[in-house]
Amino acid sequence: MKNSKIFWLLSLVLVLSAFLAACGGGDEKETGTDKPDDKETAGELDSEQVLNLMESAEIPTMDLSLAEDAVAFNIFNNVNEGLFRLNQESVAEPALADGEPEVSEDGLTYTFKLRDSNWSDGTPVTAKDFVYSWQRSIDPATGSPYGAYMMGGSILNATDIAEGKMEPTELGVTAVDDNTLEVKLERPVPYFMSLMSFPTFYPQNEAFVTEKGDAYASNSDNLIFNGPFTLTDWDGTGLTWKMQKNPEYWDAETVKLETINWDVVKEPATSVNLYNSGEKDRAALSGEFAMQYANDENLVTDLEPTVFYFKLNQERKGEKNALANVNIRKAIASGFNKQDLVDVVLANGSLPATFLVPTEFAFDENKADFREVNGDLIEFDAEEAAKLWATGLEELGVEEVTLEILGGDTETAKNMDAYLKNQLETNLEGLTINLKAVPFGVRLELDEAQDYDIQTAGWGPDYQDPMTFIDLFVTGSPQNKMAYSNPEYDALVESAKGELATDPAARWEAMAKAEKILLEDDAAIAPLYQRGAMALQQPYVNDIIKHPFGGDFSYKWAYISGK
Repeated sequence: MKNSKIFWLLSLVLVLSAFLAACGGGDEKETGTDKPDDKETAGELDSEQVLNLMESAEIPTMDLSLAEDAVAFNIFNNVNEGLFRLNQESVAEPALADGEPEVSEDGLTYTFKLRDSNWSDGTPVTAKDFVYSWQRSIDPATGSPYGAYMMGGSILNATDIAEGKMEPTELGVTAVDDNTLEVKLERPVPYFMSLMSFPTFYPQNEAFVTEKGDAYASNSDNLIFNGPFTLTDWDGTGLTWKMQKNPEYWDAETVKLETINWDVVKEPATSVNLYNSGEKDRAALSGEFAMQYANDENLVTDLEPTVFYFKLNQERKGEKNALANVNIRKAIASGFNKQDLVDVVLANGSLPATFLVPTEFAFDENKADFREVNGDLIEFDAEEAAKLWATGLEELGVEEVTLEILGGDTETAKNMDAYLKNQLETNLEGLTINLKAVPFGVRLELDEAQDYDIQTAGWGPDYQDPMTFIDLFVTGSPQNKMAYSNPEYDALVESAKGELATDPAARWEAMAKAEKILLEDDAAIAPLYQRGAMALQQPYVNDIIKHPFGGDFSYKWAYISGK
């Protein structure tokens, strides 16, 4: 068995490259970053400021209220803007807000003054655009997957509105005048400024959305923008699009790039070939290519706060399956070798994930990593997994179980899921795994319909706090499409958001306990890895900024020099 495993890994590495990525269960995306220089510009700007990049999945939607994935959020981060924006150090700073807000003594009311700014059609951006956008996203009729998730429990009345108990107009956001926005909260929110940089809280122009009707966001001609760039040449489904510098952007003088050309490239070998030929300026690396280019002088690396895991769906299309048994879930969660997964299959600096909240992401007031509280929770243990599996089969009264893994259609997604299938079938006698590889958009649809057994998914943070991971799996959460529910877990999350919001130590402890219940007690999900990013970037490309949460990349400060 040991020899066959080695043969399997060596065979697999010959065909591996780039890696999965997601915010909210997305797919592969390019990674790596160029750190900002201490000086303003390291050399003269080239006369042609054009950047050529690759994405590994199509854009599922450009309707801000419907966006839920890394691809769309990365684009929104560059073609639109909210009250705050993450700067080069990934610190939320005023953007459309004209300075810091005025905050009431009880921490429940924020008053923002807006700077003068325009939409790409020359229309002024006003406080009413924020009110309309937030109300549209929280309105149950819109069907926003992120509205209730991001606003619920934070913005006044958001939860009741999402549940149909109140009208969207009762949301705690008011346009005092065109340049003054007042936001009322349900309770103090320690990470509120981080939230204000997230795309769900960007403005939308009501007159434009209404005029376009069903055509709104169907392609780039039916969109307007208020960020550093505009989106062009996107037909709504295609594999190519562009970003063009937005002359109406309030800080347009900072933006140096004129054009960013995008192509969807799903094959890792093709991505590397396009980079080497000079046709593309960045290429993500993993597996075979990560090993090949490990010492390349143009390699950029980063450990990201993005965690991948199996979603273990306990009730598929209304019917309970074997995953409703906790011992079956625990067996799967501990039944595959995570170290080999990151060392041989991914080979990109990723770490084995024995947790939900990633390492080097969230720190308390004493700068202690949140990971220090719980440490490792779910580790690979083939012997223990086999015992749990046997117990689970006995409890179910069966000798065999067949399950399906739902994954992406990229080369790496297919190969990683094949490795996991081999591991689980080898270590859990009587288990048969079928693989289902589908495009990103189809996977989102199947997740929404809860039509899967096991899904390879991942999550990148939306704001800098453990809660962005911890509350994913409360009962009824948009991300909890797997029939998981634990009242104790829900109560801990609620207390960390509520009465413990102003008690950092107790809040930290409550979130840590919730994580332990989710993983150790219930095995609701099976962590896979925390993503490491390796990419090749042409030396003439400068100041692409990588963010740990929200939109993954900012191109506002990027420039071409010395091509």
